[in-house]
Order: sequence, then structure tokens, then C-alpha cells
Amino acid sequence: MKYISRIVLHLLTIFFCLIFLMPVFWMISTSLKTPEQIFLPDIKWIPSPVAFENYVSAFHFVNLINAFKNTLFLSVINVAGVLFSCSLAAYAFSVLKWKFRDTFFYLTLATMMLPEMVTLVPQFVLFQKLGWYGTFLPLIAPYFCGNAFYIFLLRQFFMTIPKELHEAASIDGCSEFNIFKNIYLKLSAPALAVVALFQFLFTWNDLMKPSVYLIDQNQYTLSLALQQFKAQHGGTEWALLMAATTITIIPIILIFFFTQKTFVQGIAMTGIKE
Repeated sequence: MKYISRIVLHLLTIFFCLIFLMPVFWMISTSLKTPEQIFLPDIKWIPSPVAFENYVSAFHFVNLINAFKNTLFLSVINVAGVLFSCSLAAYAFSVLKWKFRDTFFYLTLATMMLPEMVTLVPQFVLFQKLGWYGTFLPLIAPYFCGNAFYIFLLRQFFMTIPKELHEAASIDGCSEFNIFKNIYLKLSAPALAVVALFQFLFTWNDLMKPSVYLIDQNQYTLSLALQQFKAQHGGTEWALLMAATTITIIPIILIFFFTQKTFVQGIAMTGIKE
């Protein structure tokens, strides 16, 4: 009976996984079809003939290489920004003792209740007055100023690290920065990996902010380039749009595939200690 229940559970899991993967399968299938096959009345999952040339043509219709470079640049630098700023803030909120520490932490958490659309207009006015409109700076600078969710995530992880390590390092004469760098950061690799992955995925898929701040097509990210292509050719060039979209999501799938163990470990080990 035990093995039967496991088999049933696995079959149900596979069934629901296939349901969730159907849009991905359909996207890949459409990217390999000719225009005639796309508009057939009957659903055809396996194209015949297979139009691999759609992937070559996608690079001509969409400047994917330049958009890929821009997106990768923003993703990497934003990951570095949140790791730097949020880890420092989390250390201050979890380890250091200072007046009104908890009050400022709760105020930081309160900013999570503000919808992004509420802060978008004030941020736009600020960046425009700074002369940053039309540059990458509005897409980079905020992430060097911290993020409430990442600060909370890292703070909870830092609080699970034994305080005796901090006390022993202090007795040995280590400065706070050295304790932070050599103990807390090294022991928090899984949590830092989760933050890095979350931020990388968010920046890679972000459409709203690039569409607001970027005006030069040479600065377009992948999401913005695909949106522009859809607006211009979406009604007629579905195969090329699906091919370009498939190329866009491949790096995300590979990154999650190779980091899923660290990702799951970081989520599981992040405590809720107060």
C-alpha cells in the first residue's frame, strides 16, 4: 500500500508538471513552425517540416545580441548591488546593537507594503532632475540602496548564526567589518545565492522600468526588445517572436537548473528567528 501511494503521488506530480509545462512546449513548437503550420485549425505539437531558420531570422528582426548584453550587464551589476547593500543592512539589523534598531527595521519592512506603481512617479521625477533619464543609472542605483525583502531574508539567516562566533572573533581583535566579511558572509552563502538568483531573475524579466527610463534602442533589454518586436510584427511573425522568446528564457532555465540545490538549501535554511 505504501508503494502504491508513492506511485500515485509521483504520477499526479508528473501530470501537473506537464500541465504547467504545456505553454513552454507550445512556445518551442511554435518557434519551429512555418507560418502555414501556425494557423492550421488542428493543433500540431510536432512541426513538420521543422523550421530551424526561425531562430536565425529572429536575430535579424530583433537585435538580440545587443539586448542580451544590456540585460546581462544590468542583471550582474544589480546582483552585486543588492548583495553589497542588503548584506550590510541585514548585519546591522541582526548583529549590531544600537538605539532604535528594531524600530528602523520595522520601518524598512513597512516599505514592502508600498506598491511599485506608487513610488514609480516620484522616482521618475527624481531621476529626471538628476539628468539620469535615458541612461542605465535609474535601473542600477536603487539596488545599491537596499531592498526590504532581501534585507529581511538575510537578517533572518544572520540571526541563526551562533553569537559565540562573533564574541570569539571580537576577543581576538577582529573589527566588525572583518567579522562580517570572514564569518557572516562565508556562512551565509546559501542565503546570498537565493538573493542573487531572485534579483537576477527579476532584472532579466523586468519590462516596466526599462520601458519607462530607456529611450535609445541600443540600450533596450531583452524584455523591451521583445515587446517592441511584438508591437511591430506580433500579429504576423509569431514563429519569430516565439523563437526570440525561447532564446531569452534559455539562460534562466540553465541558471536555475545548475543552482536549484543551492536555491532550495538557502530557502530551507533561512529561519524565522526573532
